[in-house]
Amino acid sequence: MMGFRYHLLQASLLVALVFAQEQVIFNNSHPSWNKQSLADASSQLKGVILAGKHEGEKWTHVGKEYIKESGFLYELVSHPKFDDYQLRVTEPKLCDPSVQQYSGYLDIAEGKHLFFWFFEARNSPKTAPLILWLNGGPGGSSTTGLLLELGPCSIADSGRNTTYNPNSWNTDANIIFLDQPVNVGFSYADDGPTVDNSPAAGKDVYAFLELFLYQFPEYANLPFHLAAESYGGTYAPNIARVIHEQNKQLSHARVTEGVRRINLASIILANGLTDPYTQMGSVADYLCDGPYPVYSDPNGPECQSLRSKIPTCQRLIKSCYQFNSRFTCVPAQLYCNTQLFAPLMKSGLNPYDVRAKCDRSKDGQLCYRQMDWIERYMNEPVVKVELGVHPSLRYETYSKEVNQAFTRRGDGMHNSALLLTDLVNDGVRLLVYAGNADAMCNFIGNERWVELLDSKFNSEFAATKPVPWILKSTGKQAGEARSAGGSGFTAGNVTFVTVFEAGHMVPYDQAEAALDLITRWTTNVPLSLH
Repeated sequence: MMGFRYHLLQASLLVALVFAQEQVIFNNSHPSWNKQSLADASSQLKGVILAGKHEGEKWTHVGKEYIKESGFLYELVSHPKFDDYQLRVTEPKLCDPSVQQYSGYLDIAEGKHLFFWFFEARNSPKTAPLILWLNGGPGGSSTTGLLLELGPCSIADSGRNTTYNPNSWNTDANIIFLDQPVNVGFSYADDGPTVDNSPAAGKDVYAFLELFLYQFPEYANLPFHLAAESYGGTYAPNIARVIHEQNKQLSHARVTEGVRRINLASIILANGLTDPYTQMGSVADYLCDGPYPVYSDPNGPECQSLRSKIPTCQRLIKSCYQFNSRFTCVPAQLYCNTQLFAPLMKSGLNPYDVRAKCDRSKDGQLCYRQMDWIERYMNEPVVKVELGVHPSLRYETYSKEVNQAFTRRGDGMHNSALLLTDLVNDGVRLLVYAGNADAMCNFIGNERWVELLDSKFNSEFAATKPVPWILKSTGKQAGEARSAGGSGFTAGNVTFVTVFEAGHMVPYDQAEAALDLITRWTTNVPLSLH
């Protein structure tokens, strides 16, 4: 799709500008010169288009609506059925200029603004599936997942540059990275945090998808996969439920006025927190008896202490499940997190990959120094200009404020697995995968809750045994898979995958295996084939 730049500039200026941008993006030998050159080019572009326009002014050109906002030019997208929402869209050429990109904001009436960045598939974008990727936390930015895990480019050179990622998930999929909830990444609120629970976040994400597909109908009929990591194991079921319920309402509506049925094909949960009762019950088993035991003696004092605290943790979580209130869920979250994970945090190991040491003075609070690199890159003025981000906004890979807001609600102690039953029974496929070196959302607990999931595939899944997952490219075993549904001819309706030699961020640790997994899953090819 041709963007506003191609409608509003003379051809000669356009060609010169695009040539200048491509030159500075691909020439990585002089980062400072590159950034200044691209900033100058972008300033020239903005000046030509916005000449004579006033702040907040809207106008129409070639059937499209535009707006000047904070000195930026955006294409404006509104929808007759979503009066409280609008999209502001621009077209960056960062990261991987060879593919079509869109970025910008979902504006919500009560002063919330969610940032997104979209990349078309490198191969066959017209038929490739559509994936929405969400990072967790809560408080983690999904664009961090873009630059650190599975996006078209990877952060490099201490944040001065990016490098091409040959194992990006957009190899064979169109993919959206959405910074949500508000005040995560480049998303912001006009008056402080306004979302502190996953159900509220789900409504905003549904509105975003409707407006995005309304603006870009070429992606609307593609299979849609909702993928989320870490706390995304709580986000995604809530978002999927909203999509599913709205889809059912649309099937009975006579007039939809452009509201689309979102073709929800599957939910993908990556090292997620979904059923805390079951998952917290596995902490001692993982730390003491797992493939990378943190404590050398499974019967030693550390393991005995952990096991003695799990019943109290689970009793508090059960109360949260039963009464579903802040007064029962907050105590559960505080007790379980402090009593079960505090010793691990003091162990000197990376809790997200217990194979590695963590020196927080050098590696940062989350044990990955690349997080600081990403902040450096995303806060460069030229990057903000390209993405349509106001210069005053400060990008952070992780928001403590958002995390605390969700903690004060006890949001992370709800049983989100309950939300998946109707979806799975109605044909929405479920993939849960986990790296076996992650101690925060360990693979043992994840496999257990999938085995307990109430669905019509429960008995079949419980009877299955793990089978080797062999990479097509190398013939190496990348992990093990259990699957129910599909009679062995598909990737399954309910599938759990253990990824070997990977921590909390599987695409970071095992990029080739992660791409193999997501490609087979979205094309519905059995993992047992090789």
